[in-house]
Amino acid sequence: MTASRTRILRRALLATAAAALCLPAMADLAEIKSAGKLRVGIDFGAPFYGYVDEKMKPVGSDVEAAELLAKDLGLTLEIVNTTNSARIPNLLSNKVDLIISSLSITPERQKAVDFSMPYGAIQAAVGAPKSLKLTSIDDLAGKTVAVTRGGPQDKIVTERAPQAKVVRFDDESASITAAATGQADIVAITPPIITAIAKKNPAREFETKFILQSYQLGMAMRKGQPELMKAVNGWIKTNLTNGKLNDIHLKYAGVPIPKEIIDGAK
Repeated sequence: MTASRTRILRRALLATAAAALCLPAMADLAEIKSAGKLRVGIDFGAPFYGYVDEKMKPVGSDVEAAELLAKDLGLTLEIVNTTNSARIPNLLSNKVDLIISSLSITPERQKAVDFSMPYGAIQAAVGAPKSLKLTSIDDLAGKTVAVTRGGPQDKIVTERAPQAKVVRFDDESASITAAATGQADIVAITPPIITAIAKKNPAREFETKFILQSYQLGMAMRKGQPELMKAVNGWIKTNLTNGKLNDIHLKYAGVPIPKEIIDGAK
């Protein structure tokens, strides 16, 4: 993505946010409870956070978190499948009440939406076959790197490795397939997904080469919803403290939520 295109997308995002702020406050907690359901946007192309299993059932750590949140609020959960790049636009256009979809908390996104307290963390990493020597982002110059469109890795590689050729896929499942089948030798994604690539095609010998950056994950909502924010933050604090969110994370990622996230809830 060129610097010009990045600026255009940024202006479009801010324009959408500004338009949303001109509307009456919608779907704060009272309105959501009156409707009897919680509409949550989740990307089904983001293993281990959200995906569809062999029975075509939505599963993943974000799916289970959304199920538990809706249950504890006494609401029916309505999951709305959304692509990575459409998460915030779908929220701002009132297609969903909440985004729980491995959405990292960044200053740019905070201009458009409000985030809950962190409920987890995600690492942006570079993965490639064992035979390929990569130790830093400088080594990506002149190489083709697959990323998920609109994700943090897209932004990092585009800005910090301008000499790399960035190939964008609409969701992480497509990025996984590209890496596992040899369409892409280098992928910027999360370490658990790099492990999933290695399992999908062991002959590729995919491994994590280096970490680009770590991000905290938050649940996103439209601005001006104090009661929803209070309820969601209270729920996150309770379920980080009692270990339920950590159990969900362990089940799918195989690693615990970072200690600093859990300690932040105390």
